[in-house]
Amino acid sequence: MWVDPADDPRHSEGAGPEGESATLEDFLTGYRTTLRMKCEGLDPEQLARRSVPPSTMSLLGLLRHLAEVERDWRGWISDGDPLPTLYGEPDGDFLGAVAEQAVVDAAYADLEREQAATDAALAGHPDLGERLGKDRIAVRELLVHRIEEYARHCGHADLLRECVDGRVGQ
Repeated sequence: MWVDPADDPRHSEGAGPEGESATLEDFLTGYRTTLRMKCEGLDPEQLARRSVPPSTMSLLGLLRHLAEVERDWRGWISDGDPLPTLYGEPDGDFLGAVAEQAVVDAAYADLEREQAATDAALAGHPDLGERLGKDRIAVRELLVHRIEEYARHCGHADLLRECVDGRVGQ
């Protein structure tokens, strides 16, 4: 097992959260925590290790990618111009995921900052049916899309971590 079930920060005893919004937030938090858990204990070289050619995917790349995606999602709910990308060129999130401690530290900081900013932007919109931004996306749809994105990439993280040191998810 990845972690002893009694020590798993993603699960607690008792009933789950009450209400749709709290349930969606709980799932998002769980997948965010899972991604961080998949990266724990690895050095920069291991985090930057790519799966199999020609893929550019790595655990570090996933951290950077999700920071970029969080930033992009804020553009979906804004009426203004989109924010500039964090990593420049297309696939810059993965291509720039190199085995340097400064890159790793920046990736974690970027992800934390972008998650907090998107969370704060959505906190002002408690009605899940409210439509935001130029494309009039419902808050609910954006929350579900965020969960889907993290869940999908947690599956990738399982495989990437297994390639690094043989640990498998639960």
